[in-house]
Amino acid sequence: MKKTLLFLRHGSTGVRKGEGYMGRTDIPLDEHGRQQSARALPLIQSYQPERFFCSPLRRCVETARLALGEEWMSRVELEPDLQEVNFGRWEGKSFAEIEKNDPADVAKWAELKNDFTFPEGESYADFQARVLRAMGRIEKCPEETILVVTHGGIIRTLICHYLGLSPDRYLLFDVQHAGLVSLDLFDSGGVLTGLNLLSPAQSQQWTPQ
Repeated sequence: MKKTLLFLRHGSTGVRKGEGYMGRTDIPLDEHGRQQSARALPLIQSYQPERFFCSPLRRCVETARLALGEEWMSRVELEPDLQEVNFGRWEGKSFAEIEKNDPADVAKWAELKNDFTFPEGESYADFQARVLRAMGRIEKCPEETILVVTHGGIIRTLICHYLGLSPDRYLLFDVQHAGLVSLDLFDSGGVLTGLNLLSPAQSQQWTPQ
């Protein structure tokens, strides 16, 4: 085995799915998100990660601080390329608002093509390129177990990348708030070893059989 990558999605922010698209909007965790993040600590400790990277957005930094504790948090490296996609003028708007105001662009988005660009925001191609750029740097680290605290869209994209799936398959993976994803990397590719792993204090856990 070459390396183990652990991906932790930030905790809940109180914005429900479809109510508002929060990419670069720098919002904090809500109380539930803080509780979720703190409960992840025992599980993360069991993996004994040796190096830590984090999106600089507040919801991820808060998650990292609560899920890692102050000793590990002092070693966290902020990585700007791990920020969520820039939704442009769709930032903060609900799907209903977007569909009403930009129906043609919503139809293009639904096609999940690589050349799609969020209006006044980031193209999906540019998003993928910067995320893979960041992971290329992280993969070169000598440590064998690395934790990355980031966003759902990034984690889904990376699952597809490491499993050799087309990027448009990212919607197959429901990465939950404060859920831990584990991937083992080999020279031949990646193996998904855990999805939405939760600490014993939480109510659900899934691992491949």
